Amino acid sequence: MGPMTPPSQADLASPEERPDPSATAPLFRAVLLLVGTAALVLGVIGVFLPVLPTTPFLLVTAACYARASTRLYEWLVGQPALGPIITEWRRSRSLPPGVKMRALLVVAITFGVSIVLVDSPLLQLGLVATGVILTVFLYRIPVAHPKAESVTMTPTRSQEEAS
Repeated sequence: MGPMTPPSQADLASPEERPDPSATAPLFRAVLLLVGTAALVLGVIGVFLPVLPTTPFLLVTAACYARASTRLYEWLVGQPALGPIITEWRRSRSLPPGVKMRALLVVAITFGVSIVLVDSPLLQLGLVATGVILTVFLYRIPVAHPKAESVTMTPTRSQEEAS
């Protein structure tokens, strides 16, 4: 793979440099591409299914693609529906309001159902451990506060007469 291409317009919000994918071992890059693509599919499904959060899956996709393929990462952040979510994360390192709670709810439901449906105690223990780690990770991510609109204070008529 050649040198890194300059950042696209959608990526200008991030001052830090992305890792050079060519420095990553080929087998590891393949795993990252597979995991990133699976996360992308789940993220896109989350756009249409309100119970499945899109943002965490897109962040996993962006992280995987950034380390595995400059071309795919640039394509991802250039998508009008997906790119702004990633660039906002890179700018503020926070999730939009509501996303965190939905993500925690989905983790609780999916891991809870999986633990009940699985017969193997060892697999159940693995699911519990993974669910707890994921829950702690999600819980620690800050929530973005809505941008405060500037409020202009105009003097009342009695204040104007007093001056």
